[in-house]
Amino acid sequence: MNDAWNILWLLLIAAVLIPVFQQKLMRVRRMRLIRTIEKKRNSRVITLIHRQETMRLFGIPLMRYIDINDSEEILRAIRFTPEDMPIDMIVHTPGGLVLSSEQIAMALKRHRAKVTIFVPHYAMSGGTLLCLAADEVAMDGNAVLGPVDPQVGKYPAVSIMAAVEKKEPKDIDDETYIMADISDKALRQMREFVEIILLNERSPGDVERIVKALTEGRRTHDHPIFLEDAKRLGINVTDHVPGDIYRLMELFPQAEQQRPSVQYVPVPYKGEGPEAKG
Repeated sequence: MNDAWNILWLLLIAAVLIPVFQQKLMRVRRMRLIRTIEKKRNSRVITLIHRQETMRLFGIPLMRYIDINDSEEILRAIRFTPEDMPIDMIVHTPGGLVLSSEQIAMALKRHRAKVTIFVPHYAMSGGTLLCLAADEVAMDGNAVLGPVDPQVGKYPAVSIMAAVEKKEPKDIDDETYIMADISDKALRQMREFVEIILLNERSPGDVERIVKALTEGRRTHDHPIFLEDAKRLGINVTDHVPGDIYRLMELFPQAEQQRPSVQYVPVPYKGEGPEAKG
């Protein structure tokens, strides 16, 4: 009986310690690859990668967004970087707090050396705001950016304004009036901020076109801006993402699900594909 309890305790300890050890090992592998990239490019590498993370012990999924903790850490990393050293930032995010996104974007804008942002999959909303502050954005051929029009509560600011304009004043309650006032301020503030980010690098005409396309809510907030769309807008984008960036992304795995919806043989095929004949 004692042996059975000892085995049970050992299994319980292993269940707790093994995930901790695996996470620490993954962090070591990430840092090694980050240092490899830095040495190759003579730059400071900063990652802003938001996955759906799982607390290993309880299995609770947590969605990550740009928050004040992210901006605090990134600003610290930028302070640690010499003014003449380029910054390479890997961004994979659905967006987040406007305050935090604007803090990071302004810090990147003020950095004197070249700032390159790599987008291997998506950089929506606040992530796109960071891209506008960069000197160059290197996107995967199928990666996307997104509009930066502000959201007030659970609604787009521009939609709140449109709803108010279509109603008679007597039919609008006080709370909706307040929401409309906040929306008006949010739209003007975002427009002004994007203009500040873009002005020194582009002509006033180009700035006006980009600002209108991204801040006026012409599309839904999750509307994808592909590489070709970004080029037409005048954003300085390329499709050159080094292989090391993809390898680094693999070290930030998505939380495993009970029933995976996507499966494939995880190796690159060469030539004509898996059925190619020698």
